[in-house]
Amino acid sequence: MSATQIILLIVAYFIVLILISYFTGKEDSNDAFFKANKSAPWYLVAFGMIGASLSGVTFISVPGMIGGQQFAYMQGVFGFFVGYLFILFVLLPIYYKLNVTSIYQYLEQRFGVVSYKTGAFFFLLSRVTGASFRLFLVALAMQYIVFESIGVPFWATVVISILLIWIYTNRGGIKTIVWTDTLQTLAMLTSVGVAIFLINEKLDWSYIEFLKSDEFSLRGQIFFFDDPNSTTYFWKYFIGGIFIAIAMTGLDQDMMQKNLTCKTPEESKKNMFTMATLLVFVNFFFLSLGALLFIYADKFGLQIPVVDGKTRTDLLFPEIAMNQDLGMGLAVTFIIGLIAAAYSSADSALTSLTTSFSVDFLNIEKLPIEQQKPLRKKVHIGVSILLIIVVIVFNSLEGNVVSNLFKFATFTYGPLLGLFAFGILTKYQIKDKYVWIIGLLSILITFGITSLPESIIGNYKFHWEILPLNGLITFLGLILICRK
Repeated sequence: MSATQIILLIVAYFIVLILISYFTGKEDSNDAFFKANKSAPWYLVAFGMIGASLSGVTFISVPGMIGGQQFAYMQGVFGFFVGYLFILFVLLPIYYKLNVTSIYQYLEQRFGVVSYKTGAFFFLLSRVTGASFRLFLVALAMQYIVFESIGVPFWATVVISILLIWIYTNRGGIKTIVWTDTLQTLAMLTSVGVAIFLINEKLDWSYIEFLKSDEFSLRGQIFFFDDPNSTTYFWKYFIGGIFIAIAMTGLDQDMMQKNLTCKTPEESKKNMFTMATLLVFVNFFFLSLGALLFIYADKFGLQIPVVDGKTRTDLLFPEIAMNQDLGMGLAVTFIIGLIAAAYSSADSALTSLTTSFSVDFLNIEKLPIEQQKPLRKKVHIGVSILLIIVVIVFNSLEGNVVSNLFKFATFTYGPLLGLFAFGILTKYQIKDKYVWIIGLLSILITFGITSLPESIIGNYKFHWEILPLNGLITFLGLILICRK
């Protein structure tokens, strides 16, 4: 595809999103922006949340992980499922019972104002970083595919991307996102399905024959029990996956804001169970695509893309989709899927960050009605600018995007995990004014533990178990500040 064709495709896609925004954003109220008037169909929320959970990280980077760890990621996916069940049976009933706009309002009712603000702050830090990593990855791929060739600098790609998100989320907020996420999930899954079909056809296989092939057996190992020191060790991935799901979905305003748009707690539970089940299969298909990409590259002598002297397995999918003789259909669906991957997480992050900052820090619900909407719109613009700045800064970072994303999240979500666990599992009250200190210390202590030299920890490699470790340290710290 030419640069002009790709740009026209992007423009057409955004016209569709803006049309959706027009019809869903006619009611420009805070209740519609924050909660979708609690009228969203649960099955749309479930399907849309798949895209928001996957994002550009899964679309681009998870297939690229096959080269280093085969299907080990599925061990974490099985852990996700268990974590989602905890959200379904424990967290959702709490949020609906309290009728919260921001889930961190629970911490205020349970402990006090400082705990509330501390929890909201760690969410803001986590979500700004996580959304920026995701958007950075897809912006990098777009830059590699089209914008670099026409002389558009990376910063301009980022500014344009977030400006377009701002346009279609400005009025409807979460009400719009429930519908746009549905479209974007469909676009991503269609892209993966088309890629799997066409690459199998090129290799003269059916999907079943691919799964039974010797080539797949060399890359398809799921379970790793042999080396506890390795990052792919089963119990690290599985247990870490449970807590990743609880923290990054159940304790995350971005993801739970979608759940809270459902009409009733029962519909919200249907949404969560459906989404959790479908994600297991969807992630397997993404990893299947990754195996196919590496098999295809080996068979046809294709080199892994190199950017700035660094080998980037993240870019193998776009390289094959755009530069190999697999037909225009794959190129078109890949571009649409890539755009969807970028915006399925970034748009909801923009909305949830606006919600959290407005509700948790500016107390927007306590202001006069005539002041609420103008303030929300100013916050929306401010958050957009912040995301632009952070994504541009991330462009200077090195390392695998998935690893960086989850590594950072295990630190910033840890205090949230510890706070909520202490609130739910105990009946103790704490000295609220010291909570922020406990949260900060838990991050520093966890970072110190994970940075210990090999002379102390040997060949042990920390992975997702950092998150429950961090949460446990926070939990123990809260015990120290319990009221007598």
